[in-house]
Amino acid sequence: MSCLHRTVRRHPSLLSKTHVAFFSSYLDRPTSFPLKKVKVVLLENIHPRAIEIFENEGYTIETYKGALSGQELIDVAGDANILGIRSKTQLDRSFFESIGWHNHRLWAVGCFCIGTNQVDLAGAAKYGVPVFNAPFSNTRSVAEKTLCEIIALQRKLFERSTDLHTGLWKKSATGAHEVRGTTLGIIGFVSVLAELLGMKVVFYDPLKCLPLGNATQLDSLQELLQVADGVTLHVPATSDTKNMINADTIQLMKPGSFVINNARGTVVDLHALADALKSGHLSGVRFLNEGTSTTATNIPEVDLGVPVSGNIRILHMHHNVPGVLSKIHAVLSDYGINVSAQFLQSNSQHSYIILEVEPFHAKLITRELKKIKETIFLRALL
Repeated sequence: MSCLHRTVRRHPSLLSKTHVAFFSSYLDRPTSFPLKKVKVVLLENIHPRAIEIFENEGYTIETYKGALSGQELIDVAGDANILGIRSKTQLDRSFFESIGWHNHRLWAVGCFCIGTNQVDLAGAAKYGVPVFNAPFSNTRSVAEKTLCEIIALQRKLFERSTDLHTGLWKKSATGAHEVRGTTLGIIGFVSVLAELLGMKVVFYDPLKCLPLGNATQLDSLQELLQVADGVTLHVPATSDTKNMINADTIQLMKPGSFVINNARGTVVDLHALADALKSGHLSGVRFLNEGTSTTATNIPEVDLGVPVSGNIRILHMHHNVPGVLSKIHAVLSDYGINVSAQFLQSNSQHSYIILEVEPFHAKLITRELKKIKETIFLRALL
């Protein structure tokens, strides 16, 4: 998970004691406090290694074993600067509205999992809260699980297990096959592990990917479905992937082929899948440091690199409309502040800029920048 703020050594002219200052757009609150006052709340039994890393940075940690919801979630997260969750905690728009402008202490949400569909990303972005996830955290585990399922389906292990549990011993191997020599079609994910079993691997992804091993990228989903003896899915839940495996696409597949869905449930039309199984067409189915927002899922990704010692960083997220950047520069120019580096990225709704500037009176300048009406959030890092 990437981090949103960075601990930077203060310029000698500003140094009064050893601590790190965080300046919020809400200037009626204290604008400087030790790292110990940065509160990290971790829900759902997040791994102890994460706790260790945060503690080593000097943050205050609060942990909970299970998921929280409703008012209990708001009460716990209301004074958190960083909130870590897994897949069960639901952060909907009402959650961000409850803790948004009323508090504005929440700096980032970290999803210690692959998916982010438990978080209202647009609602988080509205209140300037970046959401990070861990998209490759269990890639190897999923690959190994998929291989196990491929072999189990091809060798009819599920059917034979069911027979044994009902007291029936079937010695026949009818319909059970080796995986060697078959073609595996992968949608959204490439793994060389299948090649070790003697399988030919083809994959489809809308983005051009560098093939691993002898895997071959195909130009269309339709082409993949037509040539594969089995298909595995590893795609996110989006409007583009909803029901991508449906009655029409299933008919493109070879009779007796299999589908393994190791993605989200919404990518497969279950009714169409059940019909294909019954008919026999398918045989089986199965921000805290530096201001960097790289890997954030709901705001533009910005990385200005390591800060120059003694400089100050301004983090400014605003609505993506013309003229905001000139307003920011006008404020800095009026106070004679030089910009040594900056990085701006935008999407259709939001823009996020990191500016590195020479030391200045942070409280005064941030107050002026906050007056820009398009501002969503504003912070200065010393």
